[in-house]
Amino acid sequence: MTLDDILLEAEEKMLKTEQAVANEFAGVRTGKASASLVENIQAEVYGSMMRIRELANITTPEPRMLVIQPWDATALQPIEKAIQKANLGLSPVVQGKLLRLAFPELSTERRQEFVKLIKKMAEDGRVAIRHHRREAMDLFKKHAHDSGITEDEKKQAEKDLQKLTDDYIGKIDAHVVHKEKEIMTV
Repeated sequence: MTLDDILLEAEEKMLKTEQAVANEFAGVRTGKASASLVENIQAEVYGSMMRIRELANITTPEPRMLVIQPWDATALQPIEKAIQKANLGLSPVVQGKLLRLAFPELSTERRQEFVKLIKKMAEDGRVAIRHHRREAMDLFKKHAHDSGITEDEKKQAEKDLQKLTDDYIGKIDAHVVHKEKEIMTV
């Protein structure tokens, strides 16, 4: 394994970590309705756990309203229970063959709780990125002895790895700023 291979593998892992953090952020509630808030909630239907997006059509007819229309009417009750269990602070209302979720205005305290939550998610993502850096550094040291890589090449690879790490931590920080602005906007 060459130094470039190690760098590419580390970059791939960091990219996946950044994407995972961005996906977690999508599930954090803001003041407006978003299908990403409920689409990954799992409901027990047909004897197995399935995501709501696999069971129903999710639309936003109004900025503060989500409508979930199951393709099979028997999935309505399990979806309703799953949303209540998810503890989103929303009360689903069954209207015929569909479910409506009204998004009430968030209080300032609740918004601040959500900001704290995204900052914790972001810190977990930063820790994961640093962990990938540490793994790559260990591989650099291991392969430097085995394959006769010069000290200068190893130092340059370490600098490149640190730049990658800083870039991905910066991307996560940018996601935090964007999501915080979205949450705090009334």
